Amino acid sequence: MVIRMKLNTFSKLIIAVGISFLPGIIGFVFTAPAIPEWYAFIQKPVLTPPSWIFGPVWTALYLLMGIAAFVVWTRISTGLRERKRALVIFDVHLALNALWSILFFGFRNPGVALIEIIVLWLSILLTIFVFYKASRLAAVLLVPYILWVSFAVYLNYAVWVLN
Repeated sequence: MVIRMKLNTFSKLIIAVGISFLPGIIGFVFTAPAIPEWYAFIQKPVLTPPSWIFGPVWTALYLLMGIAAFVVWTRISTGLRERKRALVIFDVHLALNALWSILFFGFRNPGVALIEIIVLWLSILLTIFVFYKASRLAAVLLVPYILWVSFAVYLNYAVWVLN
């Protein structure tokens, strides 16, 4: 029984982390071809990090998001209704995360992507708020994410202005 429970918990961790990586996979499909064909040639702000930074940073952020979702999902002291609500909000925010890559890199539209990333930022803030109600740890795990997306808002804005 204990072994079965541990496998079930481990399975939930794998599922939560796997789902959290889906926007990155979707984003990669739209980002990879756009980098050499479009992104390499547009004007970028001075503070733009080197391209090799984005992969490791997003990998770490998706991992933290997945662990945060796992913590909320398995939080016994949080009612089922509250957990479901928090995880639905989390899923909506993941969809917004994927949509940004489609708009910015796929459609090559920094203006529309800027509006969307602001909505994404607000959805991350809401996710942090609802996760905090279930677990402070889950909320704290999302802080690096909102900080990075705050920086991404600046980058997106600057690309829009410069181009």
